[in-house]
Amino acid sequence: MSMDPMTYEAQFFGFTPETCMLRIYTAFQDYLFEVMQAVEQVIMKKLEGIPDCDISPVQIRKCTEKFLCFMKGRFDKLFGKMEQLFLQLILRIPPNILLPEDKCQETHPYSEEEFQLLQKEIEELQEKYKTELCTKQALLAELEEQKIVQAKLKQTLTLFDELENVGRDHGTSDFRESLVSLVQKCRKLQNIKDNVEKESKRLKIS
Repeated sequence: MSMDPMTYEAQFFGFTPETCMLRIYTAFQDYLFEVMQAVEQVIMKKLEGIPDCDISPVQIRKCTEKFLCFMKGRFDKLFGKMEQLFLQLILRIPPNILLPEDKCQETHPYSEEEFQLLQKEIEELQEKYKTELCTKQALLAELEEQKIVQAKLKQTLTLFDELENVGRDHGTSDFRESLVSLVQKCRKLQNIKDNVEKESKRLKIS
């Protein structure tokens, strides 16, 4: 069989010419074997009808196997010539022919060095795209966090506005001043509570 991979032909046919020839070879071999089996069975049936026949089935089998080897050898020689003819003249695309998908090479030819530079540029663009994609994902995540913070800040401002409105309804003009006053009162109450607890502990000890 041929050692040429013939990849361009495989691109056109959808299969390699070598694979095609191998399947033809295998089909011929299978057919030859089946024919010899059929011939052997016919000979045995004919001999069964001949009285006092000295030819045994074993002899018939040896003869058919010998004839099969002879036919296989002849077929291999003929197939070698047929394979060479098919691969060189029938299943081969001439070197001056381009497939439709490769027609752009006629108007935009490039060398191996240009192809390598193009491959390198493509890889660099792919890396840049990945970087831009990661940056975009990070910005989107940050934007979502800002939306959450903004929503919480809006809730806090709304709460302060509501508290200020409540303070106005109860006669407090400045909510900030009332909040400071409330904090001071809470501290005073905490101090009084601490003093009471200390006095209680002292009385228990005495």
